[in-house]
Amino acid sequence: MKDLFDKVSVACSRITTRAYSTSFSLGILCLNKKLREPIYAIYGFVRLADEIVDSFHNYNKAGLLERFKSETWQAIEEGISLNPILNSFQKAVHQYKIDRTSIELFMRSMEMDLYRSRHDHNSFNEYILGSAEVVGLMCLRVFVNGDDHKYNELKPFAMKLGAAFQKVNFLRDLQADYLHMGRSYFPDVDLSAINENSKREIEKSIHADFEAAYHGIKMLPRSSRFGVYVAYVYYKTLFKKIQNTPCEIIMSTRIRIRNRHKAALLAWSYVKHQFNLL
Repeated sequence: MKDLFDKVSVACSRITTRAYSTSFSLGILCLNKKLREPIYAIYGFVRLADEIVDSFHNYNKAGLLERFKSETWQAIEEGISLNPILNSFQKAVHQYKIDRTSIELFMRSMEMDLYRSRHDHNSFNEYILGSAEVVGLMCLRVFVNGDDHKYNELKPFAMKLGAAFQKVNFLRDLQADYLHMGRSYFPDVDLSAINENSKREIEKSIHADFEAAYHGIKMLPRSSRFGVYVAYVYYKTLFKKIQNTPCEIIMSTRIRIRNRHKAALLAWSYVKHQFNLL
């Protein structure tokens, strides 16, 4: 029976999620139990592709990514993969009707990281669409549990939330991206001479994304609302901390939220959710 292998596969995706992101892991635990496995599967898939382009410096990244793409499509076509991460992902793709276009756009953004280290406005928007917004849409397919009307209604909000998360990641990881990998994602910003004015312009865009996304979170089904709200609160708190941190510190230190602060945010978010105060 394949059931046992499927359980092993999603366990690998869950381990991957917990190893790479405590914030998303806690958010997933706040989802209805039936929604957790497919979200672990989506995160594991996204994380694996991201690791290829970000971390495997002594290997043929282009070759590895091309093989990963090929194995992804093969897994979806055949309904199985001996790669446990891809096996759990293909199951979520079929169960929740995740569209091929979203996966293609995501892969396109991963490829961009292999050859583009600077972005103009067009390439930046393309990268955000593929690396973040469509990931939000993949998750939304799960959150609405196949309800096409609800999906179309919430689609723009899910994209804004994905964009906000990604842009916060860019600000948080300026040191690693720019100093260690030579990447500069934000267009028209010279990171070698970044100042408070340019930082504030970036922050305005992120603030607008968060504001738009919040309206969509309130419209989510109750089964997914709390988990998404927890991730939103964590990232909004991280964003506020970055806003209050001078440029020179951001360029030398990775800003974090301490675990005890996360626990307090989780408790407060739970109270708001329980009493419908979102």
